[in-house]
Amino acid sequence: MTTPRDSRRPAPDRTGGGYRTSFPWRIITSASEYVDRRIGWDRLPVAPGLLTLLGLRVGLRQQNLHDTGRIPSVDPPTPAPASAKQRVNRTADGSHNDLGEPRMGMAGTRFGRNVPLDRIATATPDSVLSRPNPREVSRALLTRHELIAAESVNSLVAAWLQFMIRDWFSHGTSPTDHPWEVPLLDDDPWPERPMRIMRTPDDPTRDPHAPAGTPDTRVNVSSHWWDASQLYGNDGTEQRLLRTGELGKLHVWDNGQTPFSADPSRDPSLLPGFWLGLALMQGLFVREHNAICDHLHGAYPSWDDEELFQRARLVNAALLAKIHTVEWTPAVISHPTTVAALRANWWGVAGERVHRLFGRISGSEVVSGIPGGGTDHYGVPYSLTEEFVAVYRMHPLVRDDWPLRSADDDAGLRQCTFRDLSGPDALKVLGTLRTADLLYSFGTLPPGLVTLHNFPRFLQEYRRPDGNLQDLAATDILRSRELGVPRYNEFRRLLRLKPAQDFRELTDNPEWAEEIERLYEGDIEKVDLTVGMYAEKLPTGFAFSDTAFRIFVLMASRRLNSDRFFTEYYTPGVYSRAGMAWIDDNTMVTVLLRHHPELRTALAGLTNAFVPWHTAGRPAS
Repeated sequence: MTTPRDSRRPAPDRTGGGYRTSFPWRIITSASEYVDRRIGWDRLPVAPGLLTLLGLRVGLRQQNLHDTGRIPSVDPPTPAPASAKQRVNRTADGSHNDLGEPRMGMAGTRFGRNVPLDRIATATPDSVLSRPNPREVSRALLTRHELIAAESVNSLVAAWLQFMIRDWFSHGTSPTDHPWEVPLLDDDPWPERPMRIMRTPDDPTRDPHAPAGTPDTRVNVSSHWWDASQLYGNDGTEQRLLRTGELGKLHVWDNGQTPFSADPSRDPSLLPGFWLGLALMQGLFVREHNAICDHLHGAYPSWDDEELFQRARLVNAALLAKIHTVEWTPAVISHPTTVAALRANWWGVAGERVHRLFGRISGSEVVSGIPGGGTDHYGVPYSLTEEFVAVYRMHPLVRDDWPLRSADDDAGLRQCTFRDLSGPDALKVLGTLRTADLLYSFGTLPPGLVTLHNFPRFLQEYRRPDGNLQDLAATDILRSRELGVPRYNEFRRLLRLKPAQDFRELTDNPEWAEEIERLYEGDIEKVDLTVGMYAEKLPTGFAFSDTAFRIFVLMASRRLNSDRFFTEYYTPGVYSRAGMAWIDDNTMVTVLLRHHPELRTALAGLTNAFVPWHTAGRPAS
């Protein structure tokens, strides 16, 4: 494969805090922040709304990227020696994506931050367990009494999000010793006293001699890159287990069995968080990888197993990124301005039609999109961030009750709860019902809205595969406190957003305002980030908060901008012409229909597979 010329960009500014911009951009940024605070980007017509979001993104790049790599460390992960293959192949652990800094973004490196390092609070029992403690927040504000549905999308959005998260980040397995001990109120029915929540694993690279007050850091045991590591593994051993060794292909999930059935220690169904939705997405895109291998083998019959695997991996990962950018995200934040902005991230304002006819017509990402443009870290070495993790805690998307139905005639097949679809039980369902029927059920059932009083009941009493009982709602609150993610108002200030002056300004629901004020004893500054985001009035078409969206504005494009396989190396010389055509020509709808043609009626006429599907041959109401 041929490779492009290496980029010539400024060395990263390891002091953190973004990058310098020209005077005109500083004016645009200041004007955008002013307009956003006074009017709101979502209340503007599409064109000025887009310009405002563009200015906000520049400001976020300037001020909300902070490098934890400059904090003293010991024994960081060591990339394999450089080789010629790494120029055109993604490595299993994410190393060598940046050829000048091969450790950047690899598995085992630190999460970055979107807030200044000196604003990260150190976790102490007083800070983590302060009133209201996480369990009190869970019971009073998060418990679902009945599903508050997000009617504009379907439950594939929940399955897809967890599928993506399995690629993006993981703090690793928590140690079982020295858990957080959460005191319980007298009327709390929790069976153990106190409630115990395991801690986030320590950073193994942290310097034990670091000065007092050095901010806490944690590592991402997954690759930080958008490289489909949930399909291909995060190390060479795992990747070899997943491959068949023939024609570049992966082992397929057949008859409800995972590729690791002979190795319990690597069986994903025994890991916390495994459920049917994740299994469906894993199975679908393993098959998609194999279909890409067949396509490439037909176009390039001389390619061996390794070449087919590596090209297919690049293509599949790029297709996943494209689907997330121009289909999943516009479905869950379907405001006209964000839909236009997300499509512009991929194709630029010139649009998809111009891209198909002429390819890139400009070096500008604004005009022709990010893929195929220049690589840019914006002055700070690339990593995912703790704040990115915090805003993607969207468990309310998950339903409690799952009526499974036939794709042929909408007939009921089985009434399940989320517990029936979790852990190894998910594979029993996958092995006894047609995959097409399961996908149809997801496509015709609405998920939950990401809001207060809508946390899945079964996740508040979640029995982990290791037998431990866990309240994931309480855990979500505790994790943000433990990891030093600022409380809601401070978080907004650090993003240059107006903080809530009082509880009535926090939410437009008077009953919620009273509940939050009572629980937080009248102190608006104590309100947790998750609570504030869930309480917000949502912009039109949004299934999650505008505050969370600000982190997305910054990090969604950064994951593309920093990755040379989406920028300078996004070329036919690296992907192959047949591979690039596969990315251009396919969507989530075509992927579903390729592997499950039985869904043709349910998907007829739809251009986005994450909106409600047709029911029993008729358009969904």
